[in-house]
Amino acid sequence: MSEPTNGPYSSGGPAQEPGYPGVDPVGQPMPDAAALREDGHSHPAPGFNEKGHVSGGRVSGVWVGLIATAIFIILLIIFIAQNSRRVSIHFFGWHGLFSLALTVLLSAVVGILLVAIPGSLRILQLRRALRKNVPGGMR
Repeated sequence: MSEPTNGPYSSGGPAQEPGYPGVDPVGQPMPDAAALREDGHSHPAPGFNEKGHVSGGRVSGVWVGLIATAIFIILLIIFIAQNSRRVSIHFFGWHGLFSLALTVLLSAVVGILLVAIPGSLRILQLRRALRKNVPGGMR
């Protein structure tokens, strides 16, 4: 059965289905996403990247970071709740009773610092060397 091309809801031309190029999900025609530059090459409309996807910005990066942080905190709370029993810790003649979760988390933080501090010092050393050896300095 063919679509009617005239009638109260027709534009007079062939009907276009939502989901086809040039038509939004409601069925309304969309403006061209790519405009032509003076040299004849096309470029995306503002807010779109070269593939036609909505380009991300700082706010979307912050949003993703907040979601990842919230998930990490939820997992941390679950870890602490499931490992709340007290354990005996002995270290260089010092001993005490601490929460297992606190002990493991403190060990992880110390391990991160053991890696991060020398790495940060090396980065600073390389930046100083680059400033000395590159004409005009580093910005």
